[in-house]
Amino acid sequence: MPQSTSASFDPRVLRFRELHASGCFVMPNPWDPGSARALAQLGFPALATTSAGFAWSQARPDTGVDLETVLAHLSAIAGAVDVPVNADFEGGFAVAPDGVAAHVTRACATGVAGLSIEDSTGDSATPLFDRVLAIERVRAAREAIDATGAGVVLTARSEGFIAGRPDLHETIARLTAFVAAGADCVYAPGLREHPQIAEVVQAVAPTPVNLLVNGPFVTVAEAAALGVRRISVGGALARVAWAAVLGAAAELAGPGTFVALGSGTPGVELNRRFGGA
Repeated sequence: MPQSTSASFDPRVLRFRELHASGCFVMPNPWDPGSARALAQLGFPALATTSAGFAWSQARPDTGVDLETVLAHLSAIAGAVDVPVNADFEGGFAVAPDGVAAHVTRACATGVAGLSIEDSTGDSATPLFDRVLAIERVRAAREAIDATGAGVVLTARSEGFIAGRPDLHETIARLTAFVAAGADCVYAPGLREHPQIAEVVQAVAPTPVNLLVNGPFVTVAEAAALGVRRISVGGALARVAWAAVLGAAAELAGPGTFVALGSGTPGVELNRRFGGA
């Protein structure tokens, strides 16, 4: 990661960059200001938005939310907490590098401390952008961030393992190329096998690696031992929340009982957590 620590950077950007320098930290993914505030209160040093979690809250599928809505969401999340926020910026809401650059510039103005750019197309026939184009998109994002002077951390994602192209050799080739194009951190969601995780970490070292953990296949201690620097959970917390809501609602709609409602967090506790009387 570039070592600049300009005094002009937002303190949260500086803190986020420091977190990537050593150790391993967990960065959970809220989907609205309330969940962001609650997670920050639990002591997490940074948070990340989730495109899926936010989309579901808007009655949309993942990647089904437009750029303007996402930019407003990023501002809302970053404005709700004092800790650094990393933006799930999907594919930059553009295909061409110049479009990615223009949108990244706008994202940097929302108050986020980092953002990620993916190489997935959304087309099942050709799920990943051509490697050369994918690299140029990352380079464009890097140049856009540098032009803002904001110091925002750039994460480059290769989506093969969740887009039907689970090729470790190709994933590593892309991630190393993204590092050369200016990525501060790299991320290959869908990796679950410990030897594969370690191989990715070693291939891109010393560039930090983000690991997506959306199930019980690793612990924080094990991820740290593999060399992972950052752990996020994507839409997993949102799915847990939806499971609770849908389960309780199904009880109401089915047998007409209310047992699940008894397990809710007391309103007085939530009011106290969010600043109420």
